[in-house]
Amino acid sequence: MRDDSFKDYVLDQLATLGTVRARAMFGGHGLYRGPEIFGILHQGRLYFRTDARTRPDYIARGMSPFQPNPRQTLTSYYEVPADVLDDAEILASWAHAALSAHPDRRGK
Repeated sequence: MRDDSFKDYVLDQLATLGTVRARAMFGGHGLYRGPEIFGILHQGRLYFRTDARTRPDYIARGMSPFQPNPRQTLTSYYEVPADVLDDAEILASWAHAALSAHPDRRGK
């Protein structure tokens, strides 16, 4: 049940975003606001969607991309730093950036 407590904690931290739901996937959960996925919970870690504008913030903090297995890496999702996760106000700001990140729409 550790997974559920982490999921519940993250959802509580993101309460200011309105309705955010977690849907089981990737052996973890996808985080959605409306129809749009913007985050992934996997093995006790939170990953947010990034793009060319936001990814450098994660890399500068030494964070890694989401790797659901040794053969697959999703470079559009990066781990959220623990200090960001623990501060609901800062986390909401990073979540808003993840919601507006569109790696497949470069230059827009």
